Amino acid sequence: MDALRGWAALTVALHHASYVYVPDVQKWMAEHFDPGRYGVLVFFLVSGYIVPASLERRGSVRGFWIGRFFRIYPMLALCCLAAVLPFLFGVLGLRAGLERYDPVTAVLAHLTMLQDLLAVPNAINVLWTLTYEMAFYLLIVALFVVGGHRRSAPVASGFALAALLVGGLIPSTLLSRTAGVGPLVIAITLGLVIAISAAVSDRPGLRVFGGVLGGLLALALVAANSRVYAWEGLTYPAIMFTGTAFYRAEHRQIGRRAAALAIAVVLTGVIAAGTVHAGTAAQARQNQLTWTLPIVLAFVTFFGAWLLRRRGFPRWALTLGAASYSVYLLHPILLMVDTQFIGATGHQNELGLAAFVAVLVTASWACHRWIELPAQRLGRHLTRRLLRPAAPPPTTPPTDSASHALTP
Repeated sequence: MDALRGWAALTVALHHASYVYVPDVQKWMAEHFDPGRYGVLVFFLVSGYIVPASLERRGSVRGFWIGRFFRIYPMLALCCLAAVLPFLFGVLGLRAGLERYDPVTAVLAHLTMLQDLLAVPNAINVLWTLTYEMAFYLLIVALFVVGGHRRSAPVASGFALAALLVGGLIPSTLLSRTAGVGPLVIAITLGLVIAISAAVSDRPGLRVFGGVLGGLLALALVAANSRVYAWEGLTYPAIMFTGTAFYRAEHRQIGRRAAALAIAVVLTGVIAAGTVHAGTAAQARQNQLTWTLPIVLAFVTFFGAWLLRRRGFPRWALTLGAASYSVYLLHPILLMVDTQFIGATGHQNELGLAAFVAVLVTASWACHRWIELPAQRLGRHLTRRLLRPAAPPPTTPPTDSASHALTP
């Protein structure tokens, strides 16, 4: 899984870098294949496989949220600060018109990590995936506190079926346009604080209340406030829970339904892309083309890696995988520096691309070693010293999965 997430992160980085360094290649890919979407879908599958196992191994919602905080926020805060520094110094504007939003609204939305589902532009373009990761965390915690965490296959099927049947009926950003962006951000922020605070309680009743509340908030945002079409927003958790189903099948917690489920999710995603997409017939066909190959290849890649899970991998691949979160967050920052300050022109420049990759990998390794790892160690220390883990549900199975969670 480490090697797989390193591959996925580098694929996304190269996709974005192609706009700057090899535009001819990017133009061809735009008509045939979307490697960025492929990389993200691989991430989602691996997150689905790893993250619920991490929660169940801990047996503690409290420990899970502490671990997630120290795994995600230090590097996220650093990269967000780097992204907005040119604006703070009056050099550049923020991406997607973020400067037009109330600062409190923008900051609160990003603190929740749900900004993309709250109709607030992402400070960094790749942060939209973290929004769906956060929604997934809330959903798996909800299932965990009610003892339904083994029902990954039905949950994945439900999301896939919803994407197909109602994904074209729900307008994008429905809640934000109805209640207003600012009020919705404040309401979700308060709801999230209440949900997580209750979910980490030692009291079983409060823990169930908080977990379920967080899951309902995530479900409402994914279904009724996605920036993209609802079918697409619903397909992402379907893919993540399919990764979880693979984990269940491997540990014999469910039968061989996982393989059939994976095929069903692929088919419904492809069908939804071609039939639910709003637009002209030509746009629908193009959308289906750009979805079909990435989603099929993502599943093939994941399944192939899963089959090789007991084999050894080169050390460099594991090192890249360990630093994949830094690769994912840093590459847009480096591209911004290249285009805005160094003067990359968007002409064919293969040597420039090679230099970009070398700088990116080196900087990501350094950030992983001196920012990510110390923060994770601090989180583990605080968990051991300050917190008493909440009792797990009685149905929680023992697992031997790695304790680290996967984040793009």
